[in-house]
Amino acid sequence: MSDDAERRAFVEDLLAFDTTGGNEAPAQEWFERRLVEFGFDTYRWEIDADRLAAHPSFPDDPEGIETTDRPNVAGVLELGSGVGPTLLLNGHVDVVPAEADQWSADPFAPTWDGEELTARGAADMKSGLAACVFAARRLSESGLNGRVVVESVVGEESGGIGAASSALERPYPTPDAAIIAEPTDLVPVVATEGTLMKRLTLTGRSAHAATPWHGEDVLPQFERIRRALADLETERARAVTHPLYEAFPTPWPIVAGTVRAGSWASSVPAHLEAEFRIGVAPGESVDSVEKQVDARVAELAADSAWLSDHPPCFERFSVQFEPAEISADEPIVRAVRDALDSAGRDSTPRGATYGTDARHYIEAGIPTVVFGPGSIQQAHFPDESIDWGEVSTGIELLESAGKRFLTRSTR
Repeated sequence: MSDDAERRAFVEDLLAFDTTGGNEAPAQEWFERRLVEFGFDTYRWEIDADRLAAHPSFPDDPEGIETTDRPNVAGVLELGSGVGPTLLLNGHVDVVPAEADQWSADPFAPTWDGEELTARGAADMKSGLAACVFAARRLSESGLNGRVVVESVVGEESGGIGAASSALERPYPTPDAAIIAEPTDLVPVVATEGTLMKRLTLTGRSAHAATPWHGEDVLPQFERIRRALADLETERARAVTHPLYEAFPTPWPIVAGTVRAGSWASSVPAHLEAEFRIGVAPGESVDSVEKQVDARVAELAADSAWLSDHPPCFERFSVQFEPAEISADEPIVRAVRDALDSAGRDSTPRGATYGTDARHYIEAGIPTVVFGPGSIQQAHFPDESIDWGEVSTGIELLESAGKRFLTRSTR
């Protein structure tokens, strides 16, 4: 079997696993077996929910962190003498759910259209994870000294429980730097946005829909709050600046992703619950942005007789994402940029409005750059696809960057 055929078969097999959150174990067992076949020393570890509950990004109650039967897997290759720096190549195996009725075929039955590969996870990010494996294998033949680690983590889509566990537990030799092969169109991402997740609860007063004046409709109250937060979004876009985010029309979005109100079509809605995703700029903290948001809601409530007597409840829920950023001159970033320059490709560092597992490694003192094949515009989409040529190029660039990092770090 040719190298390219082996890579295609590997990715196809990995994509065939339904690895939506909580279902990762069969794929991880398969992944570990393949690493052993390729000569890696493997590590597998479970996630400690109690330890994550003490982490500020995660719910305080361990019962709210789903860790059962969700193993993380890593493989280590010693290069040369093994004495030298350790480079981590990271990817997540979990995927978001796929609405099968919006797909042209079974989301977990990979299909090819020429060089375009379609399946849930093709871009986000099983092709990138596979690229890490094959780049590491090529590095093992480089004659350099050190180690390369390939890591497949779980739960990235729901907040990064696998990567957080890896950064806290250090189950394998501690990396000196990391590359996370999320889909970045093969450009280096050195800044990722944070996310504050807040749930708003409003209480009104029910009444018959034929006599709504006897009740208090929560929907106008919600719309006032939504408009106030939209104004705050606009103000923050002007006041909070960052050179890597100037191209984004809304760099720090505030979005009500879900809204549920009322209980009966013929009754004035007396209860509303809405969940907000609030962007946090690199250099800010989740706590500082939360204070701004809470102050704006409190200010609006103080101007309303109803809301003053029935204050909105606006609390955190789910997982919080702190922003992350490293210098474009960090050795691992420089290695990626030089690999791109050598290949005649754009090496300009970028910022991203989404969050990644990079934050967990950077917080742990491991310089981390996000860099991989595929487009974020394909992530979470129906008929999610990736161009195979970009995967092949990604393997070459990851190998090239790895060589540069390992060589410089041993001088």
